[in-house]
Amino acid sequence: MKVMLVFPPQWIPAMPHLALPTLTSFLRSHGVDVIQRDLNVETYDMILTRAYLQKAMDRLSTRLRRGRSVPERVRWAWREGPRLADQVEAAKAVFRSPAFYDGEKSLDALLVIGQALELVSLPYYPALFDLVNFQPAVSVDSSRGLLQAACDHERNMLLPIFRRVIIPDLVRQQPDIVGISVPTRGQMLAAVTLAYLIKETGLSCHVTAGGPHITMVREQLPRVPALFELFDSAVLFDGEMPLLRLAEALDGHGGLAGVPNLVYRSDGQVRVNDRPLKPPSDTGPHPRPPFQGERGGAKPAEAGWPGLPDFDGLPLDRYLVPELVLPLITAHGCYHGECAFCNVGYGTGKGFHALPVEQVLAQIRALRQKYGVRHIFFADEAIPPRTLRRLSAALSEEGSPVAWCGCARFEPGLSEKLLESMAAGGCRMLLFGLETGSERMIRHMVKGTCPEIMSRVLRASAKAGIWNHAFFFFGFPTETMADAQETVNFLYAHQDAVHSASPGVFMLERYSPVHADPARFGVRGVVEVADQDLAITFDYEVESGLDEEMARTLYERLLDVLPTKRYGQYYLHDVNRFLYASHLHDQGRPFPLWLADEAAKT
Repeated sequence: MKVMLVFPPQWIPAMPHLALPTLTSFLRSHGVDVIQRDLNVETYDMILTRAYLQKAMDRLSTRLRRGRSVPERVRWAWREGPRLADQVEAAKAVFRSPAFYDGEKSLDALLVIGQALELVSLPYYPALFDLVNFQPAVSVDSSRGLLQAACDHERNMLLPIFRRVIIPDLVRQQPDIVGISVPTRGQMLAAVTLAYLIKETGLSCHVTAGGPHITMVREQLPRVPALFELFDSAVLFDGEMPLLRLAEALDGHGGLAGVPNLVYRSDGQVRVNDRPLKPPSDTGPHPRPPFQGERGGAKPAEAGWPGLPDFDGLPLDRYLVPELVLPLITAHGCYHGECAFCNVGYGTGKGFHALPVEQVLAQIRALRQKYGVRHIFFADEAIPPRTLRRLSAALSEEGSPVAWCGCARFEPGLSEKLLESMAAGGCRMLLFGLETGSERMIRHMVKGTCPEIMSRVLRASAKAGIWNHAFFFFGFPTETMADAQETVNFLYAHQDAVHSASPGVFMLERYSPVHADPARFGVRGVVEVADQDLAITFDYEVESGLDEEMARTLYERLLDVLPTKRYGQYYLHDVNRFLYASHLHDQGRPFPLWLADEAAKT
């Protein structure tokens, strides 16, 4: 049984997503032959080449010969295209080398890459690959639009890319299953496009989709049977055990009805298997024979308790970073799990399960030995103080073999002593969900903290030598102008302790507490559009306070007045910030402050 796992394109490739290596590790430990493909890095790597830019200019010319007028951006593309084609591959090389830390060189490279992405997108306007993510030309919230776009050669720029990058390999390798991971909404078009091409090519493999976004639309999927003309099935929630059972079923050991958490079409109907999962240790001896090639003596990882993520087969040298960064987790779920805006658990509870710290440490050591990695990005929702304490103490005793970063909550347990221990143990950046500086709004959001704790933790963390990144947003229901001003005031009062930030606007997400109980949080009505049948965010009407339009206006005005960053390439992605912070620490140089104007500095 051969399985190909695919991660679709979505954002600038800075490190592998953890989904594929985790699934690969689990399946391989049970004897399944797995091929993993990161189409995110492969796609960006292909389009950022001289040959692809030249083809993009040819396509622009072809479209304009059909009698269309010549817009200014097309004139720009024809004027600048040859230069960008000459420079784009050297620009990628800068991002993949120590030259990334030379501010002027990597800034020039960033401008070339950004302009090249705009140029290759122009023939498919309004689709856009940019420095942040891929924006499809259609709304992926509409199943009808999504299915139409999958085969639209005029607007779907992924069709020719996938035909070149992956379809020939599928034809040659003939996997039995193609599993497409869909963590985000923006990857839905890519997933549907790949499924369409597989069916068009006539391959007999079983195509299944899974991941957080698929789980988010689990109630909608059975109502869109047309999707199951492209997908043979969809996996909900954690994919390890369902994928293993699916492989066994397709290998002749049982039917699809026995695969847990599977959505599939049978006898003209879309069926949903809603079965609880149990780890193998709870189910007794495995009742079916192992696959051919099962590794003798290897202990299979249990569902929910992952073994070492397996990155073998991924192009680790092609990510757009100067040093390899690999993701890990210390726990599943969120130990707080009550924030009103957050849909952690997707409506099934926070489901927090911490891995033993000894297991996390063993994984770090193994990744160091196997891949030579020196930077670990913990992809947890938030790492508990207890884990941080034990992890940093152990890493410090080992001589801080890796630099690391992760998300943390503003907790009383994050003491000055602990933060100093974390810095000594290799912590270089913490990402905090600040969200708001208003005490009233903190309580209303059920954040479980207060401004005094937030203030103390930020200052203690900065003092310890840790880069602080803050997420915050405007427009949570009932927020007033005064509340929003308190957030801005808090940030300016702590400008000596905040090194970067991500402002935003509140989004009402499916399965969040606000979505489940809107009246409790001051939402008068949730607006659902009939044609947007796969939507996971919704417009809404508030009882009081800022509406969506005003919240976005505040956000845009804040962006207008923020100080300029001379070297924006270091703020492009969390991974870029992390590497920059690690580099500055190693050089003994201070961290720049988010609210400091760097534009005029040399």
